[in-house]
Amino acid sequence: MEANKSTFIQEARKQQIIDATIRTLSEIGYVKSSLAQIAKRASISTALISYHFADRQDLIEQSLQALIEQSATYILTKTYAADEPASQLANFIEASIAYQATHPEENIALLEIVFNARTADDIPFYKLPDDGEDPLLKALCNILTKGKEQGRFTITSVHVMAKVIQGAIGEYMLIGGPLSIEVEQYSAEVINIIWSAMKVEETNNA
Repeated sequence: MEANKSTFIQEARKQQIIDATIRTLSEIGYVKSSLAQIAKRASISTALISYHFADRQDLIEQSLQALIEQSATYILTKTYAADEPASQLANFIEASIAYQATHPEENIALLEIVFNARTADDIPFYKLPDDGEDPLLKALCNILTKGKEQGRFTITSVHVMAKVIQGAIGEYMLIGGPLSIEVEQYSAEVINIIWSAMKVEETNNA
């Protein structure tokens, strides 16, 4: 029982540090996000961070993994509320854009890591090869493949279409100021464009 309690406390502390890391990245950016700045926002000492994480690199990588898992859980739970490809794809697009709109802090932190951090081998994260480990890209490709096999989607390349859809989703968080568009309107427009590109009948979007 004591061991389980200790593990729970350690995991809770690690999550607290990761949350503070995400907040720090969002507020001051990757370059300025030192362990001291993160510790300050977590109201702990830097020594406690070092107890739970090997170094800043380890903390950043685990924070990135947490961000990916959080968005995937949110999006895929809503995606698979439907059981056929067209509805799943519509749910995927709507949930992905809704996540962008409702989690700005997490999105900024994710971009800060991807475009500024490097691996232990000094490779920028954004240059890492697509190894099929992205859960959202994998799910999206599976949905598109299933729809193509059933004759519901007209697609030449599933991978290219998946990247197009991801690009449209990711673009939403970059829209602001006088060009600001409501999330529902943006989602509807993206779905209509994708439906037209794949020759999907509107009635398939249940």
